[in-house]
Amino acid sequence: MTEPVEITTLEPVYFEALAQLQIDCYPTLDPSELMTTEHFAVQHEVFADGQFVALLGGEVVGMGSGFFCDFDFENTRHRFREFCDNLYFRNHDPDGAWYYGADISVHPDLRRRGIGRALYQARQQLVTDHEKAGIVGGGLIPGYADHKDRLDAEDYVRRVVAGELHDPTLTFQLRSGFRVRGLLADYLEDEASDNWATLLTWEPS
Repeated sequence: MTEPVEITTLEPVYFEALAQLQIDCYPTLDPSELMTTEHFAVQHEVFADGQFVALLGGEVVGMGSGFFCDFDFENTRHRFREFCDNLYFRNHDPDGAWYYGADISVHPDLRRRGIGRALYQARQQLVTDHEKAGIVGGGLIPGYADHKDRLDAEDYVRRVVAGELHDPTLTFQLRSGFRVRGLLADYLEDEASDNWATLLTWEPS
């Protein structure tokens, strides 16, 4: 019988494990884009209830982070670090209409066990409970690494959305009810995604 995952909110006892999780989950990401114990400490002070931690047998195996904000869909271009206050989330606005999903990470050895789905559901429940418009954020396309020599990012994403190609992140997000609203160039320094991300939204039904 598979042990169920427990979803809780951010506490100081998890900071170091979460920093290591970032390193384990994002080997192709520039180190400057990774969250550290210092970031988690400030996020905890700013909006602890918006930061989720996945536990399996008491061990940290996943996380989901973000903050409330308003989002200008007429001017969507932005970089990850800048929009997230250099990963500190001090720009969290309790009255903001959207939850900006900064990151969802699951340990590579424990994927496909429902942990990511549980984290997404926790975010969605937070949005519903606070009567927000939905979730918005930039999603990496790590599967693009195998196709970027022959496809541009727009064509790759179009094919993933159409079900012709599988992306380990975007395909899962689409199945979780997200829809692609556009592409974000130079979103962050990630070799696999060639610095691209998809602009995604999820809205309560």
